[in-house]
Amino acid sequence: MNYHSKGDILLVDDTLDNLRLLSAMLSEQGYEVRGVTNGSTALMGVQAQPPDLVLLDITMPGMDGYEVCQRLRENPSTQEIPVIFISALNDAIDKIRAFNVGGADFITKPFQVEEVLVRVEHQLKLCRLNQQLQAQNRRLQTAEEDLRRSLEQERALNQRIEEMVAIEERNRIARDIHDSLGHLLVALNVQIETGLTLWAVDLDRAHNFLSEAKQLGSQALQAVRQSVSDIRSDPLQGQLLESAIVKLTDEFQLTTGILPDCSIELSHPLSSAVNHVAYRIVQEGLTNICKYAEATLIQIRLQTSSNGLSLLLKDNGKGFHPDEPSIGYGLRGMRERTAAVGGQLSIESSPGKGCCICAELPGGEKSP
Repeated sequence: MNYHSKGDILLVDDTLDNLRLLSAMLSEQGYEVRGVTNGSTALMGVQAQPPDLVLLDITMPGMDGYEVCQRLRENPSTQEIPVIFISALNDAIDKIRAFNVGGADFITKPFQVEEVLVRVEHQLKLCRLNQQLQAQNRRLQTAEEDLRRSLEQERALNQRIEEMVAIEERNRIARDIHDSLGHLLVALNVQIETGLTLWAVDLDRAHNFLSEAKQLGSQALQAVRQSVSDIRSDPLQGQLLESAIVKLTDEFQLTTGILPDCSIELSHPLSSAVNHVAYRIVQEGLTNICKYAEATLIQIRLQTSSNGLSLLLKDNGKGFHPDEPSIGYGLRGMRERTAAVGGQLSIESSPGKGCCICAELPGGEKSP
């Protein structure tokens, strides 16, 4: 639309008096007006400079107004231009045909100035609203495409993060295998070598060393099996965190005869990474208690809030000094996993006074 005028209007009428009258009427109101006397010239004028509105006489020699309008509607570049038919005919069948070929309105001769101006401005207003709507739709489509690209980038980033987390987890497990299993195998080798050395001179002592070697071999085998289980990319194996923790406590009871006092309230969503870290902390903690603590009471508390997850694992076992270099590799893995998701972990323990592990892990939306 020409913004230096109220609108660009093309007049098509084979009667010069009508052209002059309509042109003067519309020009006085601030419209830019062009006039032609036949349909062929009208089509060329529309192609050369598309108007905002066409006032089109029906009865013209050669190509009548119906055919002109139909051709405008068949052309994608002109089909949105509104057409107001003008005619001296007032028969209902002519109006029906006008609307059937794509006319937007109908004005009968003789012209009433107020009627012409109202109908013209009404169609131009509809045209402006339609253009605004199309522009808004284009903006919405652009925004939708931007959002789709952002979501795809976010999904790709999340996938990459999950892959990196999985790699870090495997690296931690590989290190634990190297450290803990290596320690067991070295001790096993020492026991076997000592047993073989004593075999010819002290059969009873040799038997004791080999028995201990067998026990160390069983522990090493169990460690390998546990490591193979841990190396899975999804430690929860599709379970909800609550169900997975309950399964750990059931397995702990089968092994030790002690059922942990467990309280789980997970009313807020957590990311899959936080779920995995929480599971690993409880899993490593129960494993250490089973191996070293000689505890009779174990408490497990998990509770979510809008800030994230609070986790507590407490036992009344023999305790230890948390800062000693000889402390098991599981505690180091807990600290590393907690730090990886931006959480905080504290371990309070001393000899004879049990152990209390507290973790504060951030919240977040559940992963799909």
